[in-house]
Amino acid sequence: MKKKRAFLKWAGGKYLLLDDIQRHLPEGDCLVEPFVGAGSVFLNTDFKKYYLADINSDLINLYNIIKHSSSQFIADARGFFTPETNNAETYYAHRSLFNQSNDPYYRALLFLYLNRHGYNGLCRYNLRGQFNVPFGRYVRPYFPQAELEWFAIRAQQATFVCESYAQTLSQVKRGSVVYCDPPYAPLSSTANFMAYHTNSFSAKEQALLAELAQKLAQKKSVPVLISNHDTEMTRKWYEEATLHIVTARRSISRSAKGRTKIDELLALYT
Repeated sequence: MKKKRAFLKWAGGKYLLLDDIQRHLPEGDCLVEPFVGAGSVFLNTDFKKYYLADINSDLINLYNIIKHSSSQFIADARGFFTPETNNAETYYAHRSLFNQSNDPYYRALLFLYLNRHGYNGLCRYNLRGQFNVPFGRYVRPYFPQAELEWFAIRAQQATFVCESYAQTLSQVKRGSVVYCDPPYAPLSSTANFMAYHTNSFSAKEQALLAELAQKLAQKKSVPVLISNHDTEMTRKWYEEATLHIVTARRSISRSAKGRTKIDELLALYT
């Protein structure tokens, strides 16, 4: 089957690593993802059931609306993808409306608009929980209708929940498989891109995730696969796992010149 792209632009998305992830992801009845993000792994695997979690309430709200009301949502969302909406003034006005709104459906529409019109697929909030990604200045933002329709089909097999990774992992049942794509550890002490939603995924959290993964594998026989940068610290955190090195193309820049190939780890606990 041809690989399917997610409908969201997402920094750190796993589309380019799908072949490696699929190669090392064990079989099971249910795939559990505590950090679902844009959902590339979910969209390109074939499990009977999916339990997909994230701490970003806007993301999970969007997914549940598409699951239950995809046709109406796609029709309404299309209206936000016109030449008239693709300018800085309109973008910042919509961003302000998004930050003021408590309506789940309207927030979902604006979340998709902001994602496809904002800078480089970033999803970032300030400490007050306000979305603060700047305008992306794209010539013609793509409306992902086909990707939304595919997501809606796949979503019928999935449960989407907003909860912490620790809560998700505490509920995993035997027969499941877990794939974790946490905010990545920095490559150096000066390169810290772990800010995610209104929280920061610290070294303590990284170590706890590794500990919980090992316990799941040992006590419940649930295999856990974790992605992260290949660094001295990640190798220490995952010392009890089987490590597979893969090469990924990463970029913080929108320019192709800003993209470099770096080594990543797939740590498998069995």
